[in-house]
Amino acid sequence: MGPDPQTGAPPLPVLIVGGGPVGLTLGALLARHGIASHIIEADEAYCQGSRAICISRRSQEVLAWVGADRPLNAKGLPWTGGRSYFRNQEVLHFRMPTEPTERFAPMVNIQQYFVEEYAHQAQDRFPGKCSVSWSTRAVATRPTADGVEVDVEAAGGHRETLRAQWVVACDGARSAVRDHLGLSLEGTQYEGRYVIVDIEQESSRAVERLAWFDPPSNPGSTVLMHRQPDNVWRVDYQIRDGEDPAEAVRPELVLPRVQSHLDMIGETAPWKPLWISAYGAKCLSLRSYRHGRVLFAGDAAHLVPIFGVRGLNSGLDDVGNLAWKLALVIGGASRDDLLDTYSTERLYATEENIAYAAKSTEFMAPPNFAFELMRQATLRLASVDPRVRSLINPRQSSQCSYPAAMLGAGLPGGDRSASPRPGDPAPEARVRTTDERTHLTQYFGGGFIALYFTDDRPVPDSIALRASASTQDVATMTVVRIARKGIPDATTVVDFIGEAWQRYGAHEGTLCLIRPDGYVLACWDQPDWQALSSVLRRILTGQALPQPRLLVGGDA
Repeated sequence: MGPDPQTGAPPLPVLIVGGGPVGLTLGALLARHGIASHIIEADEAYCQGSRAICISRRSQEVLAWVGADRPLNAKGLPWTGGRSYFRNQEVLHFRMPTEPTERFAPMVNIQQYFVEEYAHQAQDRFPGKCSVSWSTRAVATRPTADGVEVDVEAAGGHRETLRAQWVVACDGARSAVRDHLGLSLEGTQYEGRYVIVDIEQESSRAVERLAWFDPPSNPGSTVLMHRQPDNVWRVDYQIRDGEDPAEAVRPELVLPRVQSHLDMIGETAPWKPLWISAYGAKCLSLRSYRHGRVLFAGDAAHLVPIFGVRGLNSGLDDVGNLAWKLALVIGGASRDDLLDTYSTERLYATEENIAYAAKSTEFMAPPNFAFELMRQATLRLASVDPRVRSLINPRQSSQCSYPAAMLGAGLPGGDRSASPRPGDPAPEARVRTTDERTHLTQYFGGGFIALYFTDDRPVPDSIALRASASTQDVATMTVVRIARKGIPDATTVVDFIGEAWQRYGAHEGTLCLIRPDGYVLACWDQPDWQALSSVLRRILTGQALPQPRLLVGGDA
């Protein structure tokens, strides 16, 4: 795409439409990879209200790639489990998998506007690479032969046309870009609706996910509660059948129901409302997340119910997958076919998210009498039979594994029997290094990483010369030698408690190639440096790409 014929200005490498947490994080990730972008956001500042509040371990890892994890974890409230009640009797106490050596908690509760702020601040670490225009909305999107033109309107009615090589739509459930291109989300929309209420109240309760089914405080409803920073409770409750959703958010109707529930659970401190809204459960997706030079991420691409907190977390996983691929394409290291794999992989993840979220939704807000009858039976049995209680578990968001065939046809290193396998998230492990890094995931998020498990063997000179432990270039490979003994140095970490070797199923000479987004690309039980170089070269040149796999239309 050449310069603007009127102004002579070069096109933007990337225009991001939508400055919520997904768009702001994408801008920071691209900046880390050296790619400039500009973000436009229709709102005048960060969002109002708590909105998405539960940040998964995987999302914390993505935010850590740009340094946004530190303020988030300093502010947020970590949690590892939750409790569910039938009326006023506890019927489930679940805990998510976690170990003391983990880098991040399974979940952190924090209001969405803090996530937006920290992602925005992270862009400052890469001066001149990312800018944001608030109070600016997209009013038209026109793909061209070699780019995209977007007409935007700023505050005061000023209009101009922005030209970009690539556009990423991160503009949410009501995506303007999606409408401009005549695209529609497909799937299932559930009838049940919930009211969201943020209140400020001091509490000494532990930070857990709390759920009540048919509580005495709100008979016939389901109530969810999460503690958040700054003495904020997030309260969600189901609107009863026959209630008008527009009326249900009136404060004179909402506040008595909140007070009734607080009285029931013994929260007697003074409180005040901060924000009231409503939402419905939807399982919807585009059929493809790439349309020429326009890509879709987050709620602009897919919508899932809140149960299991897969909304924002799946959006952050989208941009974690997209940023490095877009950087390789813009930098000229790969063909743009690589971006088809973004759509293929994230559609697969959406299918998985929708499958779990649909099950949770059908339990949390039964769509018909049959589901209601099943839920009642499950809740009653759970009070006396522990074997039934797992059916109540909402199955919190977790990082998906991609099928190995999806990573690229015919790539060597895909037939290893031990875990992890190609397509799996690279396992975390505590290690000893010469700097402040203490976990293997701290090496991810930049370029490709080759993990070489050996106590005695050196890295071949031909490979070592092409690797740099400090590079941020996404098209490079860093070799990290993992030994079980010795002293760490610039290229060697020490697996001092044996986690890395155990979790990677490694023995002397095991070699694993990790993608920039922390997924295993290939593994060899014996070091095959020629195959490793071949895999990297084929991915960078686009010679080994999967066939597109589209989400099935209709009910998901």
